[in-house]
Amino acid sequence: MGNRTEVTQFILLGLTNAPELQFPLFIIFTLIYLINVLGNLGVIVLILWDSCLHTPMYFFLSNLSLADICYSSAVTPTVLARFLTGDNVISYKACAAQMFFFVLFVSVENFLLASMAYDRYAAVCKPLYYTTTMTTELCAHLAIGSYVGGILSGSIHTGVTFHLSFCMSNVVHHFFCDVPAVGVLSCSDRHISEMILVFAASFNIFFALLVISISYLLIFITILNMHTAEGYRKALSTCASHFVAVSIFYGTCIFVYMQPSSSHSMDTDKKASVFYTMVIPMMNPLVYSLRNKDVKSALEKVVEKAKLSLGLTI
Repeated sequence: MGNRTEVTQFILLGLTNAPELQFPLFIIFTLIYLINVLGNLGVIVLILWDSCLHTPMYFFLSNLSLADICYSSAVTPTVLARFLTGDNVISYKACAAQMFFFVLFVSVENFLLASMAYDRYAAVCKPLYYTTTMTTELCAHLAIGSYVGGILSGSIHTGVTFHLSFCMSNVVHHFFCDVPAVGVLSCSDRHISEMILVFAASFNIFFALLVISISYLLIFITILNMHTAEGYRKALSTCASHFVAVSIFYGTCIFVYMQPSSSHSMDTDKKASVFYTMVIPMMNPLVYSLRNKDVKSALEKVVEKAKLSLGLTI
C-alpha cells in the first residue's frame, strides 16, 4: 500500500473509437449544442424583453433554460474538442470540476421542475388566489433554494467521489466525468460512499418527484371536477409541456443513477447520457415554447419589430 501511485489524470474512452465516426459525430453534436444554446438563450431573452411574460411560470422557465445551458456546457464543449484533437486525457482537478458543475446544474433543474409543478398546481387548482400564492418573494425563494440545493448536491457528490483513492486504472468508460463512471475506478472500499451517493441522489430525485406527483394528483382531481370542455382543455394545455419535460428528465436520471454500480452497463449509460446531457436541453425550448401561445405571441412581436427596423433601415 505504501508503494501505490495515486492517479493524477484520467483517460476518457469517449463515445466511440472508430476514426471514421469522429467528424460526423462532431458535426451532429455541434448542431445539437448550437440549437440548445441559441434556443435556451432565445427563451431567456424573450422572457426578459416581453413584459407579458413576467409571470412566475416564465420566471421558472428562464431559470430552467439557464440550467439547461450550464449543465450541457459542462460536458459538450470538451466532448467536441476531443472529437477534433483525439486527446482523451483530463486532469484530476478538471475531472472534479466537470463533475461538480454538471451535478450542480442537473440538481438545479431537478428542483426547478418541482417548483414549476407547484406553480402549475396553484394556476389550475387555485386560480383565484394565484397572484397571492405565487408572490415575487416566494418565486425568488424557490429559485434561490434550487441553486443552493444544486451547490450542496454538487459538493456532496464530488466530495464523496474524489475523497476515494484512485490507484489502479485511470480509464473512465464514459465521455465525461460522471459519478458512477469515476467511482468504479477507486481502489478504496466504496460501500459507505455508494450509500451516501445513492441516498443523496434518491433524496433529491424523490423529494422533487413527491412534490410533482402530489401537484399533478391534485391537478388531475381538479380537472375531473371541471364541468366545461374549455376549462378542461385549458388545464391540460397548462400542464402538458411540463409533464412531458418531467417524464423525459426523470425517466433518464432514474435509469442512470438509481442503480448500484454492480448493475451498471457503461455502454448503456453512455447512450442514455448523450440523451440527457445534449438532447434534453435542446428539446426543452421546443417543448415549452412552440406549444405555448404566449411565447409564440412574444416571438411574433419580435419578428414584426425586426421587420419594421429592417424596413426603416433599407
